[in-house]
Amino acid sequence: MIRQVGILLAIATMALPVAAGSAVSPPAPAARPMRVMSINQCTDQLLLMLLPPERIASVTWLSRDPRLSLMAAQARRVSVNRGEIEDVVRQQPDLVVADRFGSAATRAALRRFGFAMIELDQPQGLDDIRASVRALAARLGTAARGEALIAAMDRQLAALSRRPPLDLRVAAWSGDGLSRGEGALYDAVLAAAGVRNAAHEGVAGTDVEALLALDPDMLVSPVGGVVGHSLRDRVARHPLVRDRWAGRRIGISPRTYICGTPLIARAASELRDRLEAAKRRGTAR
Repeated sequence: MIRQVGILLAIATMALPVAAGSAVSPPAPAARPMRVMSINQCTDQLLLMLLPPERIASVTWLSRDPRLSLMAAQARRVSVNRGEIEDVVRQQPDLVVADRFGSAATRAALRRFGFAMIELDQPQGLDDIRASVRALAARLGTAARGEALIAAMDRQLAALSRRPPLDLRVAAWSGDGLSRGEGALYDAVLAAAGVRNAAHEGVAGTDVEALLALDPDMLVSPVGGVVGHSLRDRVARHPLVRDRWAGRRIGISPRTYICGTPLIARAASELRDRLEAAKRRGTAR
């Protein structure tokens, strides 16, 4: 309780004019930041790819969860935060990395308090991933590392593009029902894997009836989460869907596509391998 009060007093002090004297003030902007802090799960992963642990002040606690992050092992080598203003005040980084999709109030407060910050857009496609990597790498002074990550992603995507088309119509099905996916990373993964997103074919709705009307060859569903008896679970495991697509359903962990990083190529490659295996077994039409 005492520590929480101290942090709140520090924040209140920072809101006062500089002339009044500030007990806690943010570090001066550094040309090459040496203590970088990420307050978003997806920017965590980019930061862990671009910097050695000694230059990372902290990442969010979510990045240590292997169900959510592809960089969980690396995240365990650095400190963690909960993405809150108090964390930034306490850790005093010389650069904060944030996602524009996250809390606008937190980002506005950090700007008001004078912390150096870079805000990245949430990538919706492969070009957006390249742009985010380059923007962050340039700010960190690791442009060569950023280009290496992009080149590795592009080599893997190029290898995928040389594989023969699968000629499969695929739909994304989860507890949210039928996902349209157009313009999103999920759709980019499907396209890179060499399959067609059946949800683009114009059938209205996202429920079971819409899925039956589309009648895709295969379903791609998120796996790795907690399965229970919620409404979402009942939608995802609807008996009609279960029976009609028995043997024609591929699971992929959301951690592979939820964040726009160069590791998205790995998700596409893994999905392609699983779809090819299903087709060889004769479970795909």
